[in-house]
Amino acid sequence: FLTGRGLKSHAYIHSVQFSHHVFLNLHTLKFYCLPDNYEIIDSSLEDITYVLKPTFTAQQITNLDKQAKLSRAYDGTTYLPGIVGLNNIKANDYANAVLQALSNVPPLRNYFLEEENYKSIQRPPGDIMFLLVQRFGELMRKLWNPRNFKAHVSPHEMLQAVVLCSKKNFQITKQGDGVDFLSWFLNALHSALGGTKKKKKSERRATKALGAPPWVTFVTP
Repeated sequence: FLTGRGLKSHAYIHSVQFSHHVFLNLHTLKFYCLPDNYEIIDSSLEDITYVLKPTFTAQQITNLDKQAKLSRAYDGTTYLPGIVGLNNIKANDYANAVLQALSNVPPLRNYFLEEENYKSIQRPPGDIMFLLVQRFGELMRKLWNPRNFKAHVSPHEMLQAVVLCSKKNFQITKQGDGVDFLSWFLNALHSALGGTKKKKKSERRATKALGAPPWVTFVTP
């Protein structure tokens, strides 16, 4: 609810009414015990913070396609990292299909799995388009997380960014065209990463942006 953990916050009231005492700050990834309001430092909680914010080393990314192995979720089911479901919130399956396909394009995947590749990119004040880059990176890392609690991932934050940045041209509550979404999304990412807007007669190319690999070539009529 973005109201913190003070005496009048939802978290504080909830802890008293329902005896749920452990809360996590989603920005700092620190745990607190309420209503006493002290920080909990316990290594057994690291699994939770890793699910919220998975990280990958360069070596782990290199080995993704060389050492594929099944992971086990908390309910006992097994899954292959990168091949997991995306929740269908209402009518967003057209976007889910595109996002899942892109998450299995190795150059694109490898670039977004390592946040340092784009973390320091500067955008003009008030520019919201870089939110797509951040949310897509977060979703990519969750899809490839070998320590997920479940064999599916929610794309909610990613799709909220899509609705906002596309000015509601692509929505969660209404079916869209997958091809149109793919074209818009890749071009929006390309632009947000500092790519050129120049076009050739028969093609538009998503070229390298501050070290980003080439992703795709659009062939137009």
